Amino acid sequence: MTIRLPDFQGGLRTYEPRIRPLEISPGTPLTSRTVFSAAHVVADPLADAGPDTPAAVDWDATLAFRRHLWSHGLGVAEAMDTAQRGMGLDWAGAAELIRRSAAEARAVGGRIACGVGTDQIATGTLKEVRAAYEEQLAVVEEAGAQAILMASRALAAAAQGPDDYLEVYGHLLRQSAEPVILHWLGPMFDPALEGYWGSADLDAATDTFLEVIAAHPDKVDGVKISLLDARREVELRRRLPRGVRCYTGDDFHYPELIAGDEQGFSHALLGIFDPLGPLAAEAVRTLDTGDVAGFRALLDPTVELSRHLFQTPTRFYKTGVVLLAWLAGHQSHFTMVGGLHSARSLPHLVRAYELADGLGLFPDPALAEDRMRNLLSLYGVNA
Repeated sequence: MTIRLPDFQGGLRTYEPRIRPLEISPGTPLTSRTVFSAAHVVADPLADAGPDTPAAVDWDATLAFRRHLWSHGLGVAEAMDTAQRGMGLDWAGAAELIRRSAAEARAVGGRIACGVGTDQIATGTLKEVRAAYEEQLAVVEEAGAQAILMASRALAAAAQGPDDYLEVYGHLLRQSAEPVILHWLGPMFDPALEGYWGSADLDAATDTFLEVIAAHPDKVDGVKISLLDARREVELRRRLPRGVRCYTGDDFHYPELIAGDEQGFSHALLGIFDPLGPLAAEAVRTLDTGDVAGFRALLDPTVELSRHLFQTPTRFYKTGVVLLAWLAGHQSHFTMVGGLHSARSLPHLVRAYELADGLGLFPDPALAEDRMRNLLSLYGVNA
């Protein structure tokens, strides 16, 4: 089998796809690390929906993908950035996603944590921001899922300084029924979050973040750090109170952060573990046996793909994630809510295919090749 792919210089080159995929069967639960995959949503391609209308979700395909992740021992981080929160999926759609996924998790015994934000309002006073958080927290807790307190665009706009963050988060943590995960999402993922925690100086922001945790350590299960800065994550996790986990959200340095060092390690809550699900689970099971070198041998080669998907502008990484889900046969189409399947260039998508194929991520390489040909034909490329 060969296929002609764009060569990034205006021409075409011949590529020979991999013949055999990695063969990874569902396995035992992971023990040495707690690992969540932030999962994407599958759009309904037959719905008459546009960028400015509520998302139309294919619920059967969306829930089937979550069962796929659970079958490999991964937890699902639901209604997060990967699910296009604030980029095609509004709060009404996210609430329905949370309820359906939490019910599915109970049915199959899967672990689930769900995003709590303020995206039902665009802007507001601190009181209104707090009320929006409370509404979403209630939905997640009523669904029986763990809450992930996500960074809020509305809070970033309304807060005048660190004290406002301390007040809002302190109020939420005091009333949460169970320990939550705090999520610090950097501006590379969402430019509207610049200056979160009351300062554009990351050292000062880190101090405020840690002050929130120190005041309520019994209500914080862990923190998810998505700053794409491995050194800063390691320094922060060493300052966490005992018993508070660090969940890496660093899609550039995850193998080394999960492996850890003599002073500790990170758990994981990652968007890249959507396309890497089975391989990531196999790597962590290898780590469960104490085989750090084997873990790195499996996971290190995936970083090139992750860095490609998450390249600037990072917030459009979801397009590559959904492309790979389609090529892998997890859904029947390459369509995204909000029309975001058009957010990346053809050369970007081609490179994602090539890197994923090289890793053996496609259960049926012939199907992936055929679907890639179809995509190329839409761009006028005779592959």
